[in-house]
Amino acid sequence: MTDLIACLSSGEKSWGHVERLVREQDWGNIFIVTNDFGKKNFKSEKKIEFVVVDFQQPAALLIENIRNGLKGRLADFEVALNLVSGNGKEHMAILSALLKLGVGIRLMAVTKDGVSEL
Repeated sequence: MTDLIACLSSGEKSWGHVERLVREQDWGNIFIVTNDFGKKNFKSEKKIEFVVVDFQQPAALLIENIRNGLKGRLADFEVALNLVSGNGKEHMAILSALLKLGVGIRLMAVTKDGVSEL
């Protein structure tokens, strides 16, 4: 099964989307890239592994911390990625970290028809 990686930023309006994405699909592993607030407050019935970072860090350090948080933990050479939550800097850091890890990316989202690849 494909691993899911999702950005979960401090703006809680997009958390429902991430929770539905986690709940409505079977994933190998679920990695949520978030900050301390997200780790403490995001709830799910499924097992989640958090990659906790400080989104205020400079981009280069943020990329390195995300890469280190995921290195050796991904089950395959391709991951499902959701970037509904967060901002451009956070999205770029996650994309850069995944590319540096050498994995392929499939963008996933919750649509009116359920979980779909974009």
